[in-house]
Amino acid sequence: MPNINDYLRRFLEHLEIEKNRSPLTVRNYQFYLDRFLNFAKIKNPIDITQENIRQFRLWLNRQNNQSKNPIKISTQNYHLIALRSFLKYLAKNDIKAIAPDKIELAKMPSRQIAFLEGSDLERLLGAPLTPQTSTSLRDKAMLELFFSTGLRVSELTNLKKDDINLKKDEFTVKGKGGKWRVVFLSNQAKYWLAKYLEARRDFNPFIFIPLDRAHNQRDKKKMKDKDWEKLTPRSVQRLIKRYSKMAGITKNITPHVLRHSYATDLLQNGADIRSVQEMLGHSSITTTQIYTHVTNKGLAEVFKNFHGKK
Repeated sequence: MPNINDYLRRFLEHLEIEKNRSPLTVRNYQFYLDRFLNFAKIKNPIDITQENIRQFRLWLNRQNNQSKNPIKISTQNYHLIALRSFLKYLAKNDIKAIAPDKIELAKMPSRQIAFLEGSDLERLLGAPLTPQTSTSLRDKAMLELFFSTGLRVSELTNLKKDDINLKKDEFTVKGKGGKWRVVFLSNQAKYWLAKYLEARRDFNPFIFIPLDRAHNQRDKKKMKDKDWEKLTPRSVQRLIKRYSKMAGITKNITPHVLRHSYATDLLQNGADIRSVQEMLGHSSITTTQIYTHVTNKGLAEVFKNFHGKK
């Protein structure tokens, strides 16, 4: 008779094959589930009860992370999401265990998001232009592309020249969970991408690459084995931080802040939340609803125009 480890292995294989989850997602699910199964000393699916789940949640809530801070509510919920997904798999395969809908996620605190607008945004987008070099052209194109498309940093660093046709105003990008979506190019993004790519003198297929002399020398060797270099998400994060300081912006600017700025700009200019959900590549509308700060602002304007005059 299979034990809990056999069921867990089959579930992880199910995530990999049927669900087409990334290796990182599969590893994370294994980590979260191992943590629970070891804590509750589960040997068979029937051993999973509401009480040992409650005890696990209590234990998890009292743990600290590597930075000696309490584990975030969102991270605690990731454990529960993995467990609920595992229980759904068991139920689908007629294996007796607690019903997955018995697990309720912890309520998340309201989230305040950082974004740029107005003069701060203009100064950041203009920061790489002095002096104008191949590196500054790359960084200007990168910032414009971020604001034009709302790409995640991993999506941006994986872009290749063949992915974008600058004669068109849109292209498709592969996002989380292997899902494809359409993103749109502004005239500014197309202009600076074209200028940057014209300045390139290499065969590297990736769009955003290191351009210092050492990397260019290595580039000649890489042409043989096609092991091309590209900017890493961490290096992009460092570049954005540097340009935000140059622009005199005191708040912490990250690639995700530019993604937030993209979504905020769309909503402020009349886009509906469902369209923004599609353009960001969110699988759930609840994720997109963090931008209610924009719709709330719109409600305030409605109040002023129609009720606040009395």
